[in-house]
Amino acid sequence: MTDVLRLWPLLTATHRYDKSISTRNRGHGIQIEAPILAFLIETRQGRILFDVGCDYAKLSDPQLRARWFDPVEFPMGPPEMTEEQRLPAHLARHGLTPSDIDVVFLSHLHFDHAGGLCELCGCDVHVHEAELEAARAQADDAYFADDFAGAFADKNSWKTQRDEYQLVPGVQAINTPGHTAGHMSLMIELPHGKPVILTGDAADLQENLTDEIAPGLCWQDREDLALDSIRKLKGLAADTGAALWPNHDMAFWRTLNSFPEYHA
Repeated sequence: MTDVLRLWPLLTATHRYDKSISTRNRGHGIQIEAPILAFLIETRQGRILFDVGCDYAKLSDPQLRARWFDPVEFPMGPPEMTEEQRLPAHLARHGLTPSDIDVVFLSHLHFDHAGGLCELCGCDVHVHEAELEAARAQADDAYFADDFAGAFADKNSWKTQRDEYQLVPGVQAINTPGHTAGHMSLMIELPHGKPVILTGDAADLQENLTDEIAPGLCWQDREDLALDSIRKLKGLAADTGAALWPNHDMAFWRTLNSFPEYHA
């Protein structure tokens, strides 16, 4: 019996970049527009956010934007994010405030998944132990140190994880390392219809799943880990009848229900 009531996809920003960032050794020179997503999960035991998007200040403040998205040091470039795409604005449309979020589950700690923690206060933040270690060691350039350290992060309660586990009945954490050291995906059993697996960046695009193509960025170049995780997710979907939701696929995003509609 699942405790999940509703699931809302939230578009928190968009990002244009070279496709090879999402598909390893494929798509060089092709620019794609990718959604940056978070997901609000309402359960009988409280509200869970899967990922939190970017830090709006780093994108809207010219000095911070220049510091964090220097075109030489960070050639991927900055995402585009509006006030209406910030988490507080999304939550307000649901009649909520950031204090109404009970748990944040972070697939990983890259800037476009963990930056929005600065908008929240008093949450339990779930992240894989190996992910936090890699982020603190600055394992790659997509980790922005103050997203997960210092005053912003200290406002919340960090719950590091290692094994796969159930957050609440119907919400299951899945270890999917490869893109990063401690990447996690999330399986959600909806009250009606088939379960959903939020892949996170284990699969940016449907192409990653269909063709079994690793993400462009792999932790310590462990393409094998990334491919193992893709195959693990596909096997789990086949065993359970779950739908796999890729994380940065604009065409797929456009098929999802948007507020006030939801998935249930």
